[in-house]
Amino acid sequence: MGKFLVMKQHLEKKMNRTGIVKRDTKETNIDLKLVLDGRGDANIRTKIPFFDHMLTLMTKHGLFNLDIVAKG
Repeated sequence: MGKFLVMKQHLEKKMNRTGIVKRDTKETNIDLKLVLDGRGDANIRTKIPFFDHMLTLMTKHGLFNLDIVAKG
């Protein structure tokens, strides 16, 4: 039973594995936020519909949150 208690305590810990990137160049502006311990939430706007679709699918099936706004 001790093994399961340790696993339960590990799963209940609030982990904060988050990355934020902002990149501005003469041609593009990209804002990205990635939360690895998410629920599969996606807010993706790249103006390339198929790319948005594929990133959304990866987010949903990978159970991570991804926010991307890309212009240019």
